[in-house]
Amino acid sequence: MSPGRVYLVGAGPGDPGLLTARALELIAAADVILYDRLVGPGALDGARADAELVFVGKEGGGEAVPQERTEALLVEHALAGRSVVRLKGGDPFVFGRGGEEALTLREHGIPFEVVPGVTAGVAAPAYAGIPVTHRGLAGAVALVTGQTRRDGVEGSELDWEALAAFPGTIVFYMGVRALPEIARSLIAAGRSEQEPVAVVQEGTLPGQRTVTATLATIAEEVARAGITPPSVTIVGPVAGLAAQLAWRVPGPLSGRSVAVTRARAQASGLAERLAELGAQVVQAPAIRTRTLPGPPLDPRPYDLICITSPNGVEPLFERLAAAQPPLDARALAGARIAAIGPGTARALQDRGITADVVPERFVAEGLVEALAEVPVRHALIARAAEGREVLVQALRDRGAQVDVLALYETLAEPASPELARAALAADYLTFTSSSTVRFFLQAIDGAAPGPATRIVSIGPVTSATLREHGLEPDVEARRHDIDGLIEALLDDVQSRDPSPSADKQSER
Repeated sequence: MSPGRVYLVGAGPGDPGLLTARALELIAAADVILYDRLVGPGALDGARADAELVFVGKEGGGEAVPQERTEALLVEHALAGRSVVRLKGGDPFVFGRGGEEALTLREHGIPFEVVPGVTAGVAAPAYAGIPVTHRGLAGAVALVTGQTRRDGVEGSELDWEALAAFPGTIVFYMGVRALPEIARSLIAAGRSEQEPVAVVQEGTLPGQRTVTATLATIAEEVARAGITPPSVTIVGPVAGLAAQLAWRVPGPLSGRSVAVTRARAQASGLAERLAELGAQVVQAPAIRTRTLPGPPLDPRPYDLICITSPNGVEPLFERLAAAQPPLDARALAGARIAAIGPGTARALQDRGITADVVPERFVAEGLVEALAEVPVRHALIARAAEGREVLVQALRDRGAQVDVLALYETLAEPASPELARAALAADYLTFTSSSTVRFFLQAIDGAAPGPATRIVSIGPVTSATLREHGLEPDVEARRHDIDGLIEALLDDVQSRDPSPSADKQSER
């Protein structure tokens, strides 16, 4: 068997909008993705549903997965003939150990490709209003590891005299813990105590924070502000431009973390909207969907077709296309089409179908009410294998013949310990269905949300499932869709803290 190909891909500094087109293309095609902790939220949204996602990052300054194990996994999967993406925060060849992995692959005769990414040392300062070069202030920039020999990184002792004499901007990666030593060493080597310095935490992400000071005071100011990794430190006159050139406006959710538990394929829209509002999004998908095999669909016998989730739209059209000859949207012209909510209606609209019925309440009971005056002789309910029986029974009680078409099933999505901890510690933990509740609680295996975490439910059915499992929702959406969930979350933030504290946004 010929080996597969490995792609060493830079995911950029965190904002998923900074992923390159080539990175997105490879993520969508990969059989296996090995990803780091610093890969931004949303970067994996485009992965295939059947792709194997393997966390190989580091936590808290220590190794969660040894580098040797990561390289062994790359070799193992590639020799099995798989297409492998090694997804790294930033750029794989800028403090990403991509060179080491490339050498290992070459030793084993495995073909590879390097896909550069936007590096945090340039992007994080830019998002904080700091140009790393500027005419008259800095004609050069040095990218330097902030980890010292004390951190156990061999060969990382720096030439402080050379750095102090460097005629430009110095950007330190991974140096927030060593900041007191970095500042002392630069001053001792001749850099001015009054040199402007900025530290940018979580650059390009909604939780970005910036602290500016001088070389003499930066360590104290960073400690006072509680700045933590990942952060970059910018030393030089350009750091003084941060106050003048800051361009990011804090959103209403700035300073809040929100965990999203819905399936990864459906989470991206919600995550993007939360991020646009300033939230730090923790994507901890508890479920995934799998299309079920089945015979081609002949829609001609039905005068009513009900689709109960956006997840069912694509499989429905796959069943139509499997007919001989293949059918398309025109085959549904003889039936009235009902969608359980606007999300499902939008998915149908994307396929050229305008739903005839969309209830005001986006639950099965709402659809029953919306269909109360609609004559029905023979109905098809297109849904998940484990769907509720409310709609089926209501139509049968009216004398209609009802066929149920199970198009997909919902499965558990295993969560890494890191993701589970982050979700449980979030300010808000959101649930968009009963299945997300069940599978998330199964994944955390008895752990509980933090005492300050507020639980957000999309509607009464999901809330009932939460209560069945001993959790009381703090927030329930009045409209039982994503718009309603976001609206309820914003209302809760406003009612509890109308003026978010500055220390959760930016210090200057």
